[in-house]
Amino acid sequence: MTNNVDEVYKEIEEKDVRFVQMWFTDILGQLKSFAIQRAELEGAFAEGMGFDGSSIEGFARIDESDMLAKPDPTTFQLIPWKPKEKAVGRMFCDILQPDGSPYEGDPRYALKRNLEQLDEMGYTMYIGPELEYFYFKDELGTEVLDEGGYFDLTTLDAASDWRRDTILALEAMGIYVEYSHHEVAPSQHEIDLRYMDALTMADNVMTYRMVVKEIARMHGVYATFMPKPIFGVNGSGMHVHQSLFKGDRNAFFDANDPAGLSDTCRYYIAGLLSHAQEITAVTNQWMNSYKRLVPGYEAPVYITWARRNRSTLVRVPMYKPGKERATRVEYRSPDPACNPYLAFSVMLAAGLEGIKNKYELPDPVEQDVYHLTEDEKAKLGINSLPGSLIEAIGITEESELIRKTLGDHIFQNFITSKKVEWDNYRVRITPYELEKLLPIL
Repeated sequence: MTNNVDEVYKEIEEKDVRFVQMWFTDILGQLKSFAIQRAELEGAFAEGMGFDGSSIEGFARIDESDMLAKPDPTTFQLIPWKPKEKAVGRMFCDILQPDGSPYEGDPRYALKRNLEQLDEMGYTMYIGPELEYFYFKDELGTEVLDEGGYFDLTTLDAASDWRRDTILALEAMGIYVEYSHHEVAPSQHEIDLRYMDALTMADNVMTYRMVVKEIARMHGVYATFMPKPIFGVNGSGMHVHQSLFKGDRNAFFDANDPAGLSDTCRYYIAGLLSHAQEITAVTNQWMNSYKRLVPGYEAPVYITWARRNRSTLVRVPMYKPGKERATRVEYRSPDPACNPYLAFSVMLAAGLEGIKNKYELPDPVEQDVYHLTEDEKAKLGINSLPGSLIEAIGITEESELIRKTLGDHIFQNFITSKKVEWDNYRVRITPYELEKLLPIL
């Protein structure tokens, strides 16, 4: 990874880069891009490249549409699936107002702003996500490509070569992979990224999704991060491992605690649990997300925490002596179709509220919550995540914490966009209704 403008120019000359793609995201986490020739780079680094923001979801009205995309030189990478001759590079951009000030509708800026507040507290946030996805024969999703299961390494896993090529492309772009394997559902896969600081990881998630889809396309298949594309099997999640460091010290670890957890870690978990309902519309932002968040398919529904229990919303992987730096919190409800800049922001904000206000952490729940009766859950004080997008949006809309975290512009546009999505969905007549109701009514 390059560190400054001079290094970008050097690599461009050495690799004969003719075009550089400017990457950024809208508020829903959809990757946007336009390409410039290398002769335009000097102006791009100095002032940014102008574009019309009125057509970008949640960016600007027509009367305030002038935007600048200013590339971040630390994110320069060659795009490995483009030709080696006359190569193509890419950089993530910060979106600016015409006067050069940060644009409040830029999700990357929202995360940077929250990380600046974290830095003032003396912390650095590290994140390691586990993104699941499906391969299908085509974009219609009508045919899976294998009947493999969890960790299968047989001819049942038709996509092992595709995962290999994906990992090689990711590593060519400076993104390091820890694990890859077949997941539980047919044609479902997972590639886990090595933990990085939160901003770099948000950029990496955007790159990861593009790489997975591009490599799939090159193999003549279709990859999707849709949370629940197949009825009756597990959906795709994005378990987010997160920790806070002070310098080289893991602030979540305490050698004097029997479980190895510091008070800071316990407060952070309590913050995630206390604000879980408020942040769900951001971590699970699509109507389809709530087809995954149902009991019985490994996705968390109940707001609990534990160390070994994988039915909980928050899991703390067991502490291993000599592995203090690995002490972390795993938040299990997000799905891989979310906007990572916003999702990381609201998870951080929830955890920090717990730290700032010293929230009391409830007892862990190690039994399988799915097997508890309603009375048992009530006695334990166990609440549930929202059951639909409109329920989640209603909770988020009342949250001052999320408004402050996202900023007024993103907050208002996100809420409006999601209400439109719900309205479009609720007036549709589904095959289920036609199958079940038309013959009898």
